[in-house]
Amino acid sequence: MATDQNPTMKTLFTLPIAPSGSQPGGTLTCTSPLSPSSDDPSKIYILTLSSPPDNRLTPPLITALLTALDLLEFSFPSGVVITTSSLPKFFSNGLDLSHALSDPSFLPFHLYPLFRRFLTYPMPTIALLNGHAFAGGLMLAMHMDYRVMNPARGFACINELDFGVPLKPAMSAIFRSKCTPTTYRQLVLEAHRFGGTEAKEVGIVDVTGGLEEVIQFVQERKLTEKGKTGIYGLMKREMYRETVEGYLTAEGYEREEERERRIVKEEEERKEKGKSIREVKEGLSKL
Repeated sequence: MATDQNPTMKTLFTLPIAPSGSQPGGTLTCTSPLSPSSDDPSKIYILTLSSPPDNRLTPPLITALLTALDLLEFSFPSGVVITTSSLPKFFSNGLDLSHALSDPSFLPFHLYPLFRRFLTYPMPTIALLNGHAFAGGLMLAMHMDYRVMNPARGFACINELDFGVPLKPAMSAIFRSKCTPTTYRQLVLEAHRFGGTEAKEVGIVDVTGGLEEVIQFVQERKLTEKGKTGIYGLMKREMYRETVEGYLTAEGYEREEERERRIVKEEEERKEKGKSIREVKEGLSKL
């Protein structure tokens, strides 16, 4: 279980998250635990999102995350990146749906580049799910290498089924890659809400706990050293190449959008044919 014994932190930088639509904005702060033997920061970098009320994945929040990842890669020693939230109830409640549906550039030029960046990042990445990770919030966490979840608060859930928005191919692909078929079915076709303990049992998360457990996890697996040879990102790019190259590029997005339009048209034609069959049946019942 998580404890309240947190290490002393040094703030490395803070980035603004501008307002977007109904979302008021906030900040992203990068901190690092001080090394026990010195006042130097460790190679553990903690990105803390604070964009009330629920850390929606707006373009400004995505820009802040991408900027933070660039700063860490090019201005600090290789280590481990942990992403979490200052909001007690939410890691992230997903997309600002009204904006995502109305802005055709959002998926290919904002959300998917963020997914791709995390999935191929040249250091180990960890999502610390302190609260709810719904829909796009869970998708974001799944594009990181590891997940640690609060066992006492929050659910991991893909709830698109409940509000009638089909998953895009790139969104579904990450769950096919990282979940068992049974868990994938529960997430997508049942909109099942996994608490921390159950999420660990089915492999959605690796560990339950809080920051102390994350740091212990990093130390036990020596994760701060994994990126030092410079090939960590390349290994992940090959490991997840079907998702990286097939869905998270501009070309992949356009190809899948065309495929989706064809599927929607076929579905509309199928339903129209169904109406004709029903009319025939109704006619027969009158005979």
